[in-house]
Amino acid sequence: MAEKSIVCPSCGFKNAAGVKRCVSCGAKTTELSVVVRSKQEQLERRYQQEAFSLLWLLIAVVVQAVLTGAIILGLPQVVSALDFEGSHGMIASIGIWFVGGMLVGMISPGRTFLEPFIASFIIAIPTVLYLYRSQTVFTLPPFLYVVMGGIGILFALIGSYLGERIQLGPPPKTAD
Repeated sequence: MAEKSIVCPSCGFKNAAGVKRCVSCGAKTTELSVVVRSKQEQLERRYQQEAFSLLWLLIAVVVQAVLTGAIILGLPQVVSALDFEGSHGMIASIGIWFVGGMLVGMISPGRTFLEPFIASFIIAIPTVLYLYRSQTVFTLPPFLYVVMGGIGILFALIGSYLGERIQLGPPPKTAD
């Protein structure tokens, strides 16, 4: 007789019966309480985050740090015509954090919106301080660096949501 398997609610991996955590992603496979949802409720909750993953937060921090460091710090070292100093660096950071959030949203199993959002917040603090201190012509007040950092963090949230939407694909068609 075939052994019964448990499907992970986060990533869909088929685990052996009796395991407490998923072998693939580490999410809990045993439910605390069985919740029976209708098809309409399942469709409404399709894009909702179920749990927070510390592992994907660390992955998101690494992705955001590598992208930000490579483009803001490394690219001007290689191409001398580029200068991401001051406000130009903050404008570039907004796009970088959006792309980083979208990348993490696309590659992460399950739905992870908060992890890239928090990761971009963690990366935004040293980035804002570095770009403010490295400017030679003080054209932007410190308050606007904080505002632009906040805008970049929100763009990371939007990017992670779009990445999740790309990963999940189009919603299933309903038979009406």
